[in-house]
Amino acid sequence: MLNPKGAVAVIAVVFVAYAGLLGWRGVLLIGTGDPVAIGLGTAVLVIPLVGLYLVWRELQFGRQTELLARELAESGGLPVDDLPRRPSGRIDRAAADTAFTKYKEEAEAAPGDWRVWFRLSTAYDAAGDRKRARASMRTAIANHNASGPNPPRTVSGVNP
Repeated sequence: MLNPKGAVAVIAVVFVAYAGLLGWRGVLLIGTGDPVAIGLGTAVLVIPLVGLYLVWRELQFGRQTELLARELAESGGLPVDDLPRRPSGRIDRAAADTAFTKYKEEAEAAPGDWRVWFRLSTAYDAAGDRKRARASMRTAIANHNASGPNPPRTVSGVNP
């Protein structure tokens, strides 16, 4: 069985091959000279370009998230996954909500610290809110990129 990175690599290669084939069909349609086929061929060319852009963005997001997780783990600031779980393996919702409150307060206290946004993202994810988890991770990435090589430690009581 493939690890997650291997699976992403396989999916990305398959998508690139698919986009290439679809793009080639668009070129063939444009080459016919028929106005309707040219319009359709142009539209067919746009689809793989948009798809390639979206795949690239997702891969960048994953890479940046992994880099932040590694940096936070090296400094000892990565949140511990110690929340109680149901027999199904899913995190207990009440426990996730309690942890979420703590991380949300930290983010409100230090909105420019990427570390608290990273931890808030994990709390959103544990609570099952993937949309807000991704938005918080984007904020963490933006804050990390803006903070430079040695950002100040702004949250007291937390080992960033």
